[in-house]
Amino acid sequence: MNSSNLTMNMAKYNITEKKEKKAAYRSLVSPKFMDELKEKILGIILIQKKYKDKGYSAKQLAEDLGTNTRYISAVVNVKFHMNYTSFVNKYRIEEAMALLVDKRYQDLNMEDVSDMVGFSNRQSFYAAFYKFNGVTPRQYKMNHLEQHPLFKENKKKTRAKQNH
Repeated sequence: MNSSNLTMNMAKYNITEKKEKKAAYRSLVSPKFMDELKEKILGIILIQKKYKDKGYSAKQLAEDLGTNTRYISAVVNVKFHMNYTSFVNKYRIEEAMALLVDKRYQDLNMEDVSDMVGFSNRQSFYAAFYKFNGVTPRQYKMNHLEQHPLFKENKKKTRAKQNH
């Protein structure tokens, strides 16, 4: 495809629309209303831990706040620099990271952890976890365990037994 066809197709499909949309977010909601909505969103998603609810959508959040999904999207995009799904997944992953390294939850499998933090399936949990951390949940857990003093001590004892 030559450059004139590419330019024509870009115009035809309105490829620059995304940039215009981002700018529109800022004018869609006043700064004061955006700050108020940001606090309310955090109150529900983070403080009330709605991120753990698999079925809690942007639509439900908008209804609970007496607004619409367009405003929710605008605030999440501008104030948190991500979309609603990434925003919710961030809190899910942070909780999963805490569970994975907590001794009280060492016997849980990855499906249990995924379910506890609000993912509807293991695949989406692994994908979101990897996107956020650059390692799988299992790798994250093993890396943390290897740093733990008790793990290092047990490893030394195991090696000593193997050498005898």
